[in-house]
Amino acid sequence: MSAPAPQPLVTLDDYRTAARGLVEPSAWDYIDGGSGDETTLHESEAAYRRHRLRPRVLVDVSRCDTRTTLLGSTVQLPVGIAPMAFHGLVTPEAELACVRAAGEAGALMVVSTFSGTPLEDLARAAGGPLWMQLYVFRHRPTTETLVRRAEAAGYRALVVTVDTPRMARRPRDLRNGFRLPPGVTPANFGSEISAGLHAGTAGASALGTHAERHHDAAFTWDDLAWLRSLTSLPIVLKGVLTAEDADRAAALGVEAIVVSNHGGRQLDGAVTALEALPEVVAATAGRCEVLVDGGIRRGTDVLVALALGARAVLVGRPVLWGMAVDGADGAREVLSVLGAELENALALCGRPDLASVDADLLRAPQHTTPATPHHF
Repeated sequence: MSAPAPQPLVTLDDYRTAARGLVEPSAWDYIDGGSGDETTLHESEAAYRRHRLRPRVLVDVSRCDTRTTLLGSTVQLPVGIAPMAFHGLVTPEAELACVRAAGEAGALMVVSTFSGTPLEDLARAAGGPLWMQLYVFRHRPTTETLVRRAEAAGYRALVVTVDTPRMARRPRDLRNGFRLPPGVTPANFGSEISAGLHAGTAGASALGTHAERHHDAAFTWDDLAWLRSLTSLPIVLKGVLTAEDADRAAALGVEAIVVSNHGGRQLDGAVTALEALPEVVAATAGRCEVLVDGGIRRGTDVLVALALGARAVLVGRPVLWGMAVDGADGAREVLSVLGAELENALALCGRPDLASVDADLLRAPQHTTPATPHHF
């Protein structure tokens, strides 16, 4: 008797299940895990389940338009790819697979400082807009060089990660003594920056040790003027979770904010990005664009975020799942699933385009039992 045909992968959870057995276990824990008890990690996804949609009927939804603009660039979906380091952990094509998928889907990609492919190579392969994620290093000339390279290569914005003055304790990585495998390295830097990333120590994370050595924990609001002096690119702050910080960012002329808790990988116990989104949107009062990431697993999740005021969402882990399964094609299919689910949800809610999505689409969040932390 022949073996049954494999079931098609039709949801993001299907891709996660398929990807888990294809990624080396310590790399999987690095990608899948969070900080502390992983409470914020799991609550970030659960937060979307607490919202209910209020569909309207007898609306012409024979065509639903998912296009929008992000800092002036037209995209086909309000779904972009979040910055993630070291795509080579899941596919030999590394970031080139991801940039191909983004271009084919007409989606934004945010390239990580710690890409395993040079930022110029990704720019040449891009079929859509690229933003450059930036960590500020203690050695400021390293940061300056990266900024100037990104602008020269055609990146359209700088995304400054502001929630990582130091890396949080991530128990899975500590237990595994996580380090980068041979052949996976930050391609945008020489040995002076990449040194130590391949050296494992029991009870320590090579990436955590590296961040403590190189990230500039003294970088403050006052230093944004210095960053502005280096480039004409729009500046985006990623990692804002409060109205106070959002108001200050907008007052300083920051062009966009990504509401984010770093995928549950930094401060465990922090609010979820979705919970923080309404106060950030209210505080910015239209002075800058607001995006959100973390916990998005369905097209209806995208719709909830848009109804709460986000201009777009960024997704991270699901794209890596797709690449683990089928390289660039898998990443593109993950984006396609989210796009199809979003378009279907728009139709069923009586919203023919993104401009018609507003807070009236939602009921007040429903109280549910908090997500149970997973202990490993």
